[in-house]
This record gives sequence, structure tokens and C-alpha cells, in this order.
Amino acid sequence: MVQAQASVKHIRVTATKARRVVNLIRGKQATEALAILKFAPQGASEPVYKLVASAIANARVKADAANSYLDEQDLFISEAFVDEGTTLKRFQPRAQGRAFQILKRTSHITIKVATPDEDALAAKAVSTSSTRGTTSSTRGTTSSTSGSKAGKK
Repeated sequence: MVQAQASVKHIRVTATKARRVVNLIRGKQATEALAILKFAPQGASEPVYKLVASAIANARVKADAANSYLDEQDLFISEAFVDEGTTLKRFQPRAQGRAFQILKRTSHITIKVATPDEDALAAKAVSTSSTRGTTSSTRGTTSSTSGSKAGKK
């Protein structure tokens, strides 16, 4: 199982806007995530696209260093999260000598890619085949009591 990660810090995108993009690709296959990000209209999709491509390249380098075979089609996004970075504080002049504060937010984005574990795939295949063969009916019988209401006078 090959695991690799890529992260970018202090990127000038707010964390909430970056999370919208990262939520699109979480858990997906890496090549599918690249295709989604390529056509996503959000501004944060470009840095996230570069980050996923970097994570794939990091996985390729790790596999080469370990002398193991890596098929990029097997890679999937195992973890993806966005943390808040430092906030740049700027001031804008306003009327009558006042100043309004402008907060320019940054974020830290981390993407982790991995190949599926062979043992986990085998266990999942066994569990799905064993649950398909047995169909258990869990319908319980309920007794309904229909009593007449006696009115008081």
C-alpha cells in the first residue's frame, strides 16, 4: 500500500471556499478528482488541482524508491482537509478619518492519496459475497388493538 501526501500553506483562499472544493473530491479516485477539479468553476479548484497532481507525483516517487509497481489508476484520495491559516489584517480609509479593517484570510490545504490495501479489499469482497447469499426477514408482527372509545356524559 503506497501512501503519499502534498500540502500547501498560506494560500490566499478562505478556508470555507476551499472546503467546498475539497468536499467534491474526498474519497474519489485520483484521476477522477483531477477531471472534476479541471472543470470546477470555483477559484480554489486550481490550487487544489495542482495539489492533487503533486500528491500523485509524490506517490510515484515513493513507489520508485521502494522498487514497487504503482498504477496511478489505483490511487484514491484517502484524506483531504483544509485548516485556517494566518489572517492578514489590512485597513481601508473611510469617511471622516475612520478606518475599516479588512481581513484577508489564508488556509492550509492537505491532500493524502493511497492505494487500497489488498487485505482490506479481500475482506470487503468476502463480506459482500457472504451478505448477498443470506436474506433475512426481520419483519415483526405487531398486534393492533382497535378499541372503541366510550364517551363520558
